[in-house]
Amino acid sequence: MTIRSILTFPNPELRKIAKEVIKFDSALSSLADDLLETMYEFKGIGLAATQIGVHQRIIVADVSDEQNEPYIFVNPKIKILNQEEKGGYDEGCLSIPGFYEEVVRPLKVEIRFQDLDGKEKKIIPEGLLGVVVQHETDHLDGKLMVDYISSVKRQRIRSKLLKQKK
Repeated sequence: MTIRSILTFPNPELRKIAKEVIKFDSALSSLADDLLETMYEFKGIGLAATQIGVHQRIIVADVSDEQNEPYIFVNPKIKILNQEEKGGYDEGCLSIPGFYEEVVRPLKVEIRFQDLDGKEKKIIPEGLLGVVVQHETDHLDGKLMVDYISSVKRQRIRSKLLKQKK
């Protein structure tokens, strides 16, 4: 297991759309291990492969208090179950360190995905896990939480992060 570097906004790599995973092998398992290890190291509750510069459709999450209930979603697909029921949540992002913004998302979604063996699965995540899965799946589609906020706020965050890099 290796702790990877996390790309930060506005790195253009974060805008690339991830490709579907077609090979379920030891390299995929290693990638999942690296994602989990990196997420835990940086005190996150979710991480997408895109955030470490790997453009494959795989995300990990762990919203448990003890950080001992990891989820691995390969090729996740989200279906909104109730378009009217939405809620705001203060979201943070390992690729946008130090910033939290309210993002409004559907409260009830179904996620269809494959496990590391390629087996098809489906869950209806509750609460925070549902938010995390939507946030991380956005990463696979080149979308960031700053895309949900005003352009003025987005530009301010961009400027601050670029300044920190210098």
